[in-house]
Amino acid sequence: RALGSAEVILDGEIVALDERGRPSFEEIQQRMGLTAENEIRRKMKDVPVTYMVFDVLWQDGHSLMEQRYTDRRQALAALKLAGASWQTPPYEKGGGQAMKEASARAGLEGVVAKRLDSRYEPGRRSGAWEKVKNHNRQELVVGGWLEGEGKRRGYPGALLVGYYKDGKFVYAGKVGTGFTDKTLEELNQKLKPLATGKRPFEAGAAPPRAAHFDKPKIVAEFEFVEWTRGGQLRAPAFKGFRIDKPAQEVIREGG
Repeated sequence: RALGSAEVILDGEIVALDERGRPSFEEIQQRMGLTAENEIRRKMKDVPVTYMVFDVLWQDGHSLMEQRYTDRRQALAALKLAGASWQTPPYEKGGGQAMKEASARAGLEGVVAKRLDSRYEPGRRSGAWEKVKNHNRQELVVGGWLEGEGKRRGYPGALLVGYYKDGKFVYAGKVGTGFTDKTLEELNQKLKPLATGKRPFEAGAAPPRAAHFDKPKIVAEFEFVEWTRGGQLRAPAFKGFRIDKPAQEVIREGG
């Protein structure tokens, strides 16, 4: 009904918005993988979604994929797609750094930069379109690890990390990326003398059952996208050790 008599193929993304109107990975996860009709209907009400339309590939029997991005956006704007469950988000020309900084202040994941003359290239990664993410940094304390697989067998495959709040060590999630072979060897040597059979985490979600626990002494810095509502890091990566800061002084930053 929104398209009238037009026949089109569109490109976009289905998102669920949080209470501040921002796309939320946590929210959209609640709509994924549902098969029971009653559960689907309940989640439709509890977690409404919006189709954000970014591009138009084909219209009324003609492919638009070879046209410039600006021309396709004009064709998309002419469709006037705006409704309760779909919309065409605006785009800005130029000022990429300012837009990225504005997205960071708004608590968004980042921006997508596209060349104005770019074609639509299905199934191909191209330098004409770049996703530029905002990242946060946080010092955290290592409280355990999960054994790696393949060439990482016998070494940490992921670190279990946390921070202190009101004197309690709070579990903040696991980190499995950002390690070099040299880092893994160094971690292995640092963690061995700190091994303990007692779980050091006193608050937060339960760590994985297969975890090896250590006394919380090692402080490191990590990069991540955001804190989830459950108090976990999303998409974290190890960045380096912090030998200058005592573990007990590590708290959660940024709320």
